[in-house]
Amino acid sequence: MLLPIFGLSNSVLAAERIYASYSALERSISVTALEDFATKGVINEDLEVYTHYLKPAQLVELRRVLLSPIKVNAVAVSQFLYTSQGEFMLRRLGEVVKTDSRQEQPGFYALRSALILAAAEPQGLSLLNLLRKYPSSSIHIDLARTLGIASELEKLVSETDKAIAAVRQKSDTEAAIAGPVNFSQLPDLKRKGRYASQKVELRFFDTPRKRFLLTDVYLTNRPGSAPVIVISHGLGSDSSNFDYLATHLASHGFAVVLPNHPGSDAKQLRSLLAGSTSDVAQPDEFINRPLDVKYILDQMEKASQSDSRFKGRLNLQQVGVFGQSFGGYTALALAGAKINFEQLQKDCQPQTLKDTWNVSLLLQCRVLELRGKDNPQEYNFQDNRVKAAIAVNPITSSIFGEASLKQIQVPVMIVGSSDDTVAPAIYEQIRPFSWIANSQKYLVMLTGATHFSAIGKGKQGSEQVALPSEVVGDNPSLARRYMNVLSLPFFETYIAGTSKYLPYLNAAYAKSVSSQPVGLSLVQSLTSTELAQALNGEIKEVKP
Repeated sequence: MLLPIFGLSNSVLAAERIYASYSALERSISVTALEDFATKGVINEDLEVYTHYLKPAQLVELRRVLLSPIKVNAVAVSQFLYTSQGEFMLRRLGEVVKTDSRQEQPGFYALRSALILAAAEPQGLSLLNLLRKYPSSSIHIDLARTLGIASELEKLVSETDKAIAAVRQKSDTEAAIAGPVNFSQLPDLKRKGRYASQKVELRFFDTPRKRFLLTDVYLTNRPGSAPVIVISHGLGSDSSNFDYLATHLASHGFAVVLPNHPGSDAKQLRSLLAGSTSDVAQPDEFINRPLDVKYILDQMEKASQSDSRFKGRLNLQQVGVFGQSFGGYTALALAGAKINFEQLQKDCQPQTLKDTWNVSLLLQCRVLELRGKDNPQEYNFQDNRVKAAIAVNPITSSIFGEASLKQIQVPVMIVGSSDDTVAPAIYEQIRPFSWIANSQKYLVMLTGATHFSAIGKGKQGSEQVALPSEVVGDNPSLARRYMNVLSLPFFETYIAGTSKYLPYLNAAYAKSVSSQPVGLSLVQSLTSTELAQALNGEIKEVKP
């Protein structure tokens, strides 16, 4: 019923044959032969020639790949493919998959149509369904370019694996140097704290910016004024996704503030799916998000003077910020990293974007649209009330670059995930961590986690779009537990000023709580030289 909205029909011409070319050589195979092989295991004469080049295990894998479905919403797929990020991915695929005409534009539209129609199938989006729905009698695949792209992706995966291995090895070395620590004799940070908390919903309206800021505040019954933690959600989510962390921190005596950022929240994603917007987020959100936090802190200061619920209960001069994804950017901006237009100008050249596999760069480059607008702050959103920041899966490489990350003077923790395809760890967390000059810094790697693993479940009835388990990753509850047990000692040490929590902020503690299938590593130092050596295969084990 929804397909005609996007100008598509279920009666489109389906592909009958696939032509694979390599230099001057071209071979073909019928889609029916692939279908019989995938569904029945039958190898007919069309496919038999290829069995001479493939091992039995590879044939098993080919059959699995042809049939493995991804359960996605057809409308969501459609709307994503009409965004700049979606069109970017289509153009990359269009380099290797073409129609009979071999022209770029027809192939672009054919791929978009096939993906949307395949996603609408009851079995879900699979390679076989994609072939069935391709609106041309034949598909032409450039094997040379396919192998080239495969090589590029293999290099990215290889470099990421080497970088994560270097972090893990450095973590083992730091743990050995620290010596044995009996963490069983220290408080268990996984446990709920002794304080009760009350959740208050506040409604603010920033008139000059026309921003309605629905904000959740967790107030604790801790005596005196509580240090404050702000949690900034990522794109397409909202404050409810981090109730788990807010509840944990509040039970240990923190007041926790969770803004909802309009324009980059769950409602914005719903608008994208409904077709009322074609942008994941407007460039202005890079300005508005940190200004949201500043405005809310200002309003909380006023409320502390006049509202009996808050009087004497908040220490708004000792604020920590936790942010995930776009929220990670927000946290680092408030901590002192300024938007770096010079770096963006360098990284956002057409050829660079054409060749990149870092999808987050597409979002970062949109900030260039803001250049030239009057802004007396020069896009510096540092807030002196913010004394420490945690950034989980942040985008950093070009929006800040080395020059701006070096300006961060407060303690900072960067968290990356090995299987993050949205903000790849090597580009957006590991290498940027090596640029931070501040000695009070921590790099945390979650091995086996994705970009979405640390995001908690949203409230029932919210406007959020459910993510498939393959996208969320294995055991996200374990990733969320890591957020609890690392955020608590970090903010206790650098916001509450409780020195007894410092022993938890080291590689030995991370090693002691690490559990499969999501491994945990922490390092306090990783230089650009060490990272370069790891990528070149030169890093050697360091004995304590």
